[in-house]
Amino acid sequence: MSPILAAPAQAQTATRNFSIPAQPLASALNAFGRQSGLQVTLAASTSQGVTAQAVSGNFTPDQALARMLAGTGIGYRIVNGTAVIGTAGNASGNLPAQDATTLQPIVLQGQPGAEGGVAETVIGPEQLERLNPTSLADVFREEPGVQVGSSLPMSQKVYVHGIEETNLAVSIDGARQNNKVFHHNATNLIDPSLLKAVDVDAGIAPADAGPGALAGSINYETKDAIDLLAPGQSFGGFVTSTYNFNSDTVTTGLSAYGRREGFEFLGFFNFGKGDDFVGGNGSEVPGTETNILSGLGKLAYEAESGDRFEISYDRSHDDATRPFRPNIGFIAGRPFWEPRVRDLKIDRQNTTFTYTDTSPEGWWDPTIMLSYSRTEVETLGYACPRGCPTGIPTTYPSTGETESFNGKFENKFSFDIGNIVAGVDFYRDRAALDASSTVLGFSDSGREKASNVGLYAQARLEPWERTRLSFGARADHQWFTGINGQEFDNGGLSANVSGEYDLTDFLTAKAGFSHVWAGIPLAENFIMNPAWTYGANGPEVVTANNYMIGLEAEYEGFTAEGSIFRTDIDDARVPLYAYNATTPAPFPGALAAIRARDLVSQGFEIGAGYEWASGYVKVKYAHIRVDINGAPADSDTGNYLATPVGDIVTLTAAHTFVDWGLTIGGDIEIAPEYDHVTTGSPPYKAYEVVNIFAEWKPEALPNFTLRAEVQNVFDETYSERATYGQEFGTVTPLFEPGRSFLLTAKATF
Repeated sequence: MSPILAAPAQAQTATRNFSIPAQPLASALNAFGRQSGLQVTLAASTSQGVTAQAVSGNFTPDQALARMLAGTGIGYRIVNGTAVIGTAGNASGNLPAQDATTLQPIVLQGQPGAEGGVAETVIGPEQLERLNPTSLADVFREEPGVQVGSSLPMSQKVYVHGIEETNLAVSIDGARQNNKVFHHNATNLIDPSLLKAVDVDAGIAPADAGPGALAGSINYETKDAIDLLAPGQSFGGFVTSTYNFNSDTVTTGLSAYGRREGFEFLGFFNFGKGDDFVGGNGSEVPGTETNILSGLGKLAYEAESGDRFEISYDRSHDDATRPFRPNIGFIAGRPFWEPRVRDLKIDRQNTTFTYTDTSPEGWWDPTIMLSYSRTEVETLGYACPRGCPTGIPTTYPSTGETESFNGKFENKFSFDIGNIVAGVDFYRDRAALDASSTVLGFSDSGREKASNVGLYAQARLEPWERTRLSFGARADHQWFTGINGQEFDNGGLSANVSGEYDLTDFLTAKAGFSHVWAGIPLAENFIMNPAWTYGANGPEVVTANNYMIGLEAEYEGFTAEGSIFRTDIDDARVPLYAYNATTPAPFPGALAAIRARDLVSQGFEIGAGYEWASGYVKVKYAHIRVDINGAPADSDTGNYLATPVGDIVTLTAAHTFVDWGLTIGGDIEIAPEYDHVTTGSPPYKAYEVVNIFAEWKPEALPNFTLRAEVQNVFDETYSERATYGQEFGTVTPLFEPGRSFLLTAKATF
């Protein structure tokens, strides 16, 4: 899960927020490597007695490095993902002396105030631009260890090593998300056109990633004005439009942004409208039309003192006719009055205020963040009282809502061998359902609430040459209120430790462990039962242990990696409306509210690649086996918990013809048949999917980009491995689109 195979330009041109105090050159360059995502090559004699200048603010890696080395007389150049630092007195661009030391590349900073660890994957701006994603499935399609179920953005869920994302600490721009709404819907509806980067810690997450990181963390980072402005530009904007011939879908994005006298602003809107798509079998897939509206707004002010204040607001809204269960094509044997499709709306929004100091002094480098996020699902419930003599069912409105008010205050203490981040965070989460019918004479309305306060510290140190250590701990206390007003409070400790050691100049060993205490998770809105009771002791608190060991190698453009992982989650809460299907509702007992399961996800990942000045090729393979209560996982038992995965292989390549301004590339996903399924269930079918693209940036029109791509080139009929219900004979899973031609045009100004 390392970013070591990322495209070589990924970390070279993106603007980043650098915070590097004045310090000895060697330690300053280590910090530069962490914050830029570049490998650093340094001649040993160059650093002796040299002090680097302080760098603070938003810069490209080239700009930041130039400021660090100002006045030292030391030259440098950045090429193919490596910052080459020459000997003292060299002119810029000279190669280092023969005794140069290559410092280990440390990936770019993800969520504010936190850096990932040994199991981190970063999908950066250039990779996202190359992928041109229209959904989260596109964002992660080159990462076999991260699977996305469903072909509809509004019902897509992300699984890391087979584990559903509500078991990870998920954040947007560092702000916690609480989106356990409806198991047939997306956990986090996100328009990928808003994204600047995605940072995934698989399994072992740092303490400052936030509470509840049972199986790791995901942070989605949205775009800033500084990322879009060209050097010396104060105002700008762009318009982009994509046409998908498969579904006659047009998606158009408009943006304007600027920076002047300390103020920054960004506004971005994206509109998508289209028809149902056609699957590989040549048939339309009902309920797959596009009707999405999303937007992002940011306003920031940075004083001359370095105090920076920012408020951001992003929102994604999907409103269309969907399959009755939006992540399933159809279930045979359902009542005749149950419709195949129904109207369904999902709306997610996130508001975040952040304060940072871009000119930290000494040990004072604070971050303050406050955020409010909300996800709402609106649909109609259907029922057929007294046998439905008219053949027309009774409908009633059903609205599920989750929300979170959360925040943190933390400070980074930097010194010669690294830094320590320490702070306090909190959340107040609520899950609510409003569903009632006067005709039927019942109400399913109810809510659960949870509040948490946590103290944490995470150290990231380089105590010895060739050695990097990260370790930290959290202490959390949670207050949980059930649907019937019962209250339970619990506290617990979490800890993590990981390290990397350079065995040679090109081979690095890494390993890590974490124990996570996550308290009691809220139930899904649409299964809440107002008759639930929780017993004397309430639901069990959920804990997890994560393990990882691996090797990484890099030599003259060649890369290789391999890792073994395991995650054990104990007492994961998986409540049901009723304990079994034969028990009439409302269910009077406690078992449904406190039902728990134990999960084990284990496997390995390997990868290899080669990068050259204008391109790369890489291959990755993940083997993931998930068991729930000692039996093979299935996608129903694993709702909000896990899904079967098996074996996934991805192959990716791209090359840029610089003289022509043309980039061509593509990717292949191969999923062999997978038979580790429950007794009596058919194995998961094998599939192979090929995508190709060509992108042209004409020299005569430098502000224009034209792109053509073909997805599912060979018109495969398939469902992504993490899509619900493939192992059940009565379920027709939601198919992926068949062969799809897409044309994209983008103009900047």
